Formats: sequence, C-alpha cells, structure tokens
Amino acid sequence: MPCHPSAAVHLPFCKRKCFYCDFPVEAVGLNTEKPRTQDRMQAYVDLVCAEVKATRSLTDAPLTTVSFGGGTPSLVPPQLLESILSALQQQFGIAAGAEVSIEADPGTFDLQRLLQYKALGVTRVSMGVQSFQEDLLKACGRSHSLADAYAAIEAVTATGLPSWSLDLISGLPGLSLQGWQHSLQQAVAAGPDHISVYDLQVEEGTPFARWFSGEGSPLPKEPEAVAMFEAASATLTAAGYEHYEISNYAKPGHRSKHNQVYWQCQPYYAFGLGAASYTRGRRFSRPRGMQEYEAWVKRFVQGGGAAAGCDHAEFEAE
Repeated sequence: MPCHPSAAVHLPFCKRKCFYCDFPVEAVGLNTEKPRTQDRMQAYVDLVCAEVKATRSLTDAPLTTVSFGGGTPSLVPPQLLESILSALQQQFGIAAGAEVSIEADPGTFDLQRLLQYKALGVTRVSMGVQSFQEDLLKACGRSHSLADAYAAIEAVTATGLPSWSLDLISGLPGLSLQGWQHSLQQAVAAGPDHISVYDLQVEEGTPFARWFSGEGSPLPKEPEAVAMFEAASATLTAAGYEHYEISNYAKPGHRSKHNQVYWQCQPYYAFGLGAASYTRGRRFSRPRGMQEYEAWVKRFVQGGGAAAGCDHAEFEAE
C-alpha cells in the first residue's frame, strides 16, 4: 500500500525578522497592504503554483496533511492561499478530512480572515505567541504586542476551528523561571488544543548570535533551561495535555498530524523558498535566496519537473 503523502508550503513574508530567526524570510514592513507588497506576494504565489503544477504526483493517494509555514503565512490574503490549495488539489488531490494547517502571528489577522481561511478548508491554526511578557516580545524583535496576542486568542477561539495550537519559546534573554511559569499559565488559560514549547536555539548569523556570544549573556544558563523544560512538562500535563513529543503537548485527539509526518520520517512534498522535501529517504532543499529560487523554478518547469537536481522519487511502499 502506498504512503499517504503530505505537503509543506513555505510562505516567507514577515512584517519584520525576529532577532533569533534564521529562516529564509522576506521582511515587508508593518504596512502589508501596500500595492508593492501585495504584488510581491502574488508573484511569489504564482511561483509556488508553477512549482506545484510541474511536480509529478507519485502516488494515487491524495494529500492527507497540508501545512503552510513561514515566515508569517497569515499575512497572505485568502485568495492567494486559495490559489495554492487549488493547485495542490488539481495536482495531487486533497483527502476529505485532511489536516490543513496554517501558521499565524498575532497582529496579522482578525476573525474575518480566519473565517475566510476556514472556508477554504483550513482546519488548524498554529499561533506564534512566544511569550506573555511585553518586554520579552520587544527583546525578541516580535512585531506583535501582548494586546495583539490576547486579541488573536479571542479571534481564533471564535472561529470554531477543529483545532488550534499556541507556541511559546523558553530560554529567552532575561526570562526567569517565574516569568516562564506566568507564560505557561496564560497559555493554559487561553484554552488551545495543542501547545508547542520550543527552547531558544541561538543560530549563527542572527542578531542574537552577535549580541549574546560572550560572557555576561542574559540567556538562561543550562540548569535554568532544564528547570523551564521540567516546569512546562509538569504544568501542561497537569492541565490535561499529553506530552507526546519533546516540544509538543496536545489535548486528546489533537496531536499535529503533519508534524508527526516529520517525526516519523514519512515522505512529503515541499514547495517554496528554502523548502525541504523528503521522498524515498532523500531530502532536497530548494534555494534560500529569492532570485535563486525564481531561477530554480524556471529551470524545474522547463525541465518538465525533473530538472534542476530535483527529480521527486517515488513514495516507498509502507
């Protein structure tokens, strides 16, 4: 029996780039409604759709999960998301009941936008709150405020989506165990179906790497980081969340299906800037620069989906 495939789509647009981020993103500024920005998003989505349509379907089974990551996918207008979903449906099919997930940041959406996403088939929102402390949001270069976070929680709750997740980051500069407990308690009070807790990783080339590489760094020391991990596990499991993966907690029936594809080393398509696909034990990463990605897609399309070093291998039998 063939594997049930999944698809990951990278939407790279952000209002600004966070100080810890090393993902391939394109900062477009706080005013995302500018015609130039909207035109840029349209051009990028056209590229992604061209890549999708040039990629051969390697199994008769339809997609069972689709994940829109970023970047900040919730900056992308619903009509552009619809274009990508339509291309995926046409090329591969999307199974009835598929998990269709989108990452969303506070301050980039309202209830109306979420309802439009839901009407397109989105079943899950993963919201990057990261902290319930205003000073830490600023210290990380986040584009949203604490008030934006609470407004976003209210909007997501009102949608009636089958599932939603909230993200937090431990190990942030200046974060104390007491402050971390506060964020955990606020996360539980928000009532998400799923909570992801990530320990900060200082990546080379980021502002955090430049600022916090020497002595006297405000980053929590290893014993403090361990205490934060233990506090998260204790607090969230006591609140009814299953600790089913190192960084992830879910209410019964709300595990992330798409993330389990990664953790179980199952095959998946991937599309977009810097996106990494995994088929038949082979990982392939697309270019991380926008001009290079544009050129790669052009070669890929002209080569009938088998050029540019990326001939998607057949999905292996289970």
